[in-house]
Amino acid sequence: MSIQKSQIEAALGTVMEPDLGRDLMTLGMIENIAVDEAGNVSFTLVLTTPACPMKEKIKNSCIEAIKAAVPEVGEIEVNMTSKVTSSCSHHGGHGHHGHQGHHDGNGHQGGHGGHGAPQKIELEKVKNIIAVGSGKGGVGKSTVSLNLAVSLAASGAKVGLIDADLYGPSIPTMVGLQDARPEVQNGKLIPIEKFGVKMMSIGFLVDPETALIWRGPMASSALRQLIVDVDWQELDYLIFDLPPGTGDIQLTLVQNLGITGAVVVTTPQEVALADVAKAVTMFRKVGVPILGLVENMSWYELPDGTRDYIFGRQGGERFAQANAMTFLGSIPISSSVREGGDIGTPAIIARPDAPTSQAASRVAGEIARQVSILNATCKAD
Repeated sequence: MSIQKSQIEAALGTVMEPDLGRDLMTLGMIENIAVDEAGNVSFTLVLTTPACPMKEKIKNSCIEAIKAAVPEVGEIEVNMTSKVTSSCSHHGGHGHHGHQGHHDGNGHQGGHGGHGAPQKIELEKVKNIIAVGSGKGGVGKSTVSLNLAVSLAASGAKVGLIDADLYGPSIPTMVGLQDARPEVQNGKLIPIEKFGVKMMSIGFLVDPETALIWRGPMASSALRQLIVDVDWQELDYLIFDLPPGTGDIQLTLVQNLGITGAVVVTTPQEVALADVAKAVTMFRKVGVPILGLVENMSWYELPDGTRDYIFGRQGGERFAQANAMTFLGSIPISSSVREGGDIGTPAIIARPDAPTSQAASRVAGEIARQVSILNATCKAD
């Protein structure tokens, strides 16, 4: 008796996507089912992100479901691919940009040399914009942003990174490109590419020695150029390393960009958490979904593997729980991170097996997963 394709479809229709709570067939995650005469089956599993932390689990569930439903099956070959879902916020999906009209239209930016209201920024070819913010400086936000970008790129996603810290751009140094200058083609800046990530920073455009004494409106328009006047091409994820704090620049950016979701970075101690609360309030006030909280510098990893909790324990995790946020994970502090930042090769590439690198990769997978969940829920609404 030969195996029918419909039997395989029925079997796979019982496998649920663990995060989205619907079956793989309904979600359109199964393609190219083929059955040969010997009863061997092959199909393609289309994940919502190449960085999916659940991919092995989903793949094994598919194999088990087919074996249970069709015991006489031969070999089962699962080809994994991914198609990153795009944010609803870009295409007017969330409705959460609607109520900001009064904010943009009230001449909030008037008076600044007659710009009038700031324009919404549309990046047509970018599927998801992830803002990485913190209430204060010094929590390793840029390191987290860079590791997130590099990790997603390593998984196979198309990734861009904007270093939006105009007063202390650190990304050029962290990737060893202090002297790089972007080319201009057809009136657009070509992002500088390294470690598979397309990057843009004010540090590529101005001499680091020139102290930046820009006021709000100048800073805002400079930042706008870093986003709009860049030829990003197609991106699955654009990581936006926001300047520290919650001032005017951050607000303008967050309101006009159509951000998919925000990641908030903190360290475990109370003083950092107090500042993070401000960042959380800012994102919520302007209707940007918060993907979750990352606790950085969670402990110091000693050479023998023991942990020294320099800044206290699990402050970030408790804060996330208290504020109904997803806890995206903890990243320990280690000298490999500092060395990586100083020599221009992120630890996640220089020492991928180090505990810090592995923690950073897990956090990146968790963030990608939260983006997929958010995109699926807003499309289902």
